[in-house]
Amino acid sequence: MDNRPTVNGRPINPSVEAELKQLGTMPISTLRIRYRELFRSDPPPAFGPDLLRRSIARQIQERAYGGLSRETKKLLDQLSRSIAAGKTGRLEVPQRIKPGSELVRVWNGQSHKVTVLAKGFAYQGEIFTSLSEIANRITGTRWNGPKFFGLRTTTKESDKAVAARMVSKGSRRGHQ
Repeated sequence: MDNRPTVNGRPINPSVEAELKQLGTMPISTLRIRYRELFRSDPPPAFGPDLLRRSIARQIQERAYGGLSRETKKLLDQLSRSIAAGKTGRLEVPQRIKPGSELVRVWNGQSHKVTVLAKGFAYQGEIFTSLSEIANRITGTRWNGPKFFGLRTTTKESDKAVAARMVSKGSRRGHQ
């Protein structure tokens, strides 16, 4: 097994690390030249040595190890639009569950096990695209799958009331 350190799954490149270290001692004139080489444009006039070093380092690392994932870019765009619109609410970050993880829920006295796959979920020998489909299969009613399996907590009073109602209805029909 290879235990060498990695960045985004790629082994750390010693030449990249050496170049990053050199940035700390470069004069501003050399930093501006390096910025032009990497970005193919002049650096903004307001960029002093610190911002030049940070921008150059980020660009070097992105080229060597890869940039932001599509999901992260989408989340940042969403956050940017939310801020621009003056919204101050919380942004819900999707939870990532590693493939191979097992989710277990007891319902109606029976234990239900779901295995997380790279794309989807396995339950009782079938593949599903969402946890909500599985929760529906188990309960016979519509559920938010992540909430059903305890991956998302209910914080709104209305959510708590709905959950309590579902539990009390389920209890009368023999469900938990």
